[in-house]
Amino acid sequence: MTLFSSQDSKPKADKLKNLLDQKDIIVMPGCYDALSAKLIEREELNAGFMSGFAVSSTKLGMPDTGLISFSEMAEQVRNICNVTSIPIIFDGDTGYGNAVNVYRTVRGFADAGAAAIMIEDQKWPKKCGHTKGKDVVEVDEANSRIKAAVDASKMNNKDILVMARTDAIATRGLDDAIKRMQKFSELGADILFVEAIKSKEDMKRVIKEVPGHHMINLIEDGETPLLEMNELEDIGFKIAVFPLTLMSASVKTMQESLKNMKNKTYNTNVSKFSDLRDIVGFNEYYEIEDKYK
Repeated sequence: MTLFSSQDSKPKADKLKNLLDQKDIIVMPGCYDALSAKLIEREELNAGFMSGFAVSSTKLGMPDTGLISFSEMAEQVRNICNVTSIPIIFDGDTGYGNAVNVYRTVRGFADAGAAAIMIEDQKWPKKCGHTKGKDVVEVDEANSRIKAAVDASKMNNKDILVMARTDAIATRGLDDAIKRMQKFSELGADILFVEAIKSKEDMKRVIKEVPGHHMINLIEDGETPLLEMNELEDIGFKIAVFPLTLMSASVKTMQESLKNMKNKTYNTNVSKFSDLRDIVGFNEYYEIEDKYK
């Protein structure tokens, strides 16, 4: 990791491919800005995931209900990729329009340095996968999104991976979700993601009936049971993502700190200022500054 990093997506996509080819499950924390992404890399985790829920919440202070735009998301992708060297999967929502918009979104994220992009089959405005009010588009439209994403990914020797997501379980059932995933796999999606699986038995069925690399989404107090990592690995999942854990932890810590201030007391459970300066890049900045004095 350097203060000023490359935004070329291909090396990061290649790193992610290598991780997918390895035996062990990939534990992938969720980031929402450049600072949280830097912390993931500093802890020597091999990859990360940028959640649209987390970005909408922290960048706009708004819920994940389709209120954030392509340009706002792409800016966050670029900021994160500028300060990290690990591969990160970024939430591309529905692609922000028709198949042509999907194509543009994939290329925009690739140009910003993303290792992979997630495209889903929800109707717009989309909703967080673990909240009410969501629905999916018909199969043909869902397929056209994934085909456009895969075609866009193949520019420049396929320099970004595509994760195909379906939210069909909520309104169409598991059978429909599996059929969609099978088609997404045929269309060339690199990673597959069935959102909000509700039981261990359903997890096993998805893995059995749909070939490919699968991701499981683990949200504290969410719809999907939080199984142990060895269980998820035995079932056959390749990626276990914790999209909101860092944001939830930071919110809780900030609330506790604010209560202390309200009570006119100091909060001792914080990072040392010297550590904070190092994390945000002061020491690297000083090295560059000294070089040109």
